[in-house]
Amino acid sequence: MQRKSLDLWVGIFVLLGAAALLFLALKAGNMSSFSFGETYPVVAKFDNIGGLKPRAPVKSAGVVVGRVEKISFDDQSFQALVTLQLESNVKFPKDSSAKILTSGLLGEQYIGLEPGGDMNNLVAGDRIKMTQSAIVLENLISQFLFSKAAEGKEEGK
Repeated sequence: MQRKSLDLWVGIFVLLGAAALLFLALKAGNMSSFSFGETYPVVAKFDNIGGLKPRAPVKSAGVVVGRVEKISFDDQSFQALVTLQLESNVKFPKDSSAKILTSGLLGEQYIGLEPGGDMNNLVAGDRIKMTQSAIVLENLISQFLFSKAAEGKEEGK
């Protein structure tokens, strides 16, 4: 009797461990929230996407309103071409802007949409014209160091 009880508890513990591993795998793969609703594609071009990845969230006012579907390179403009899938129940004005933001100091990157004031809304296949690229931490640090080095040279004269 006691052996069966022990086997039951071990089985429950193994199932909980497997569920926890599945949860972590979905979180790490950025696939923890599935949306089976209707979506429409919108394209945005960025000079630098940093560490943005497909399936990254698209947020507006902190709420997920879509996902990054595809990232490619446009060899005509030499920019990153990012295709967003926005939920069809959420409409944005045509003059909306997109920024690549980071959650936390070194967290995941996502796209933030800021609505504009146009009376017409984005439709499938439209392009977001106003974009702001990712801020690369290494570039900020190097700019800071170079400016401090330049200040040191000027003081030494």
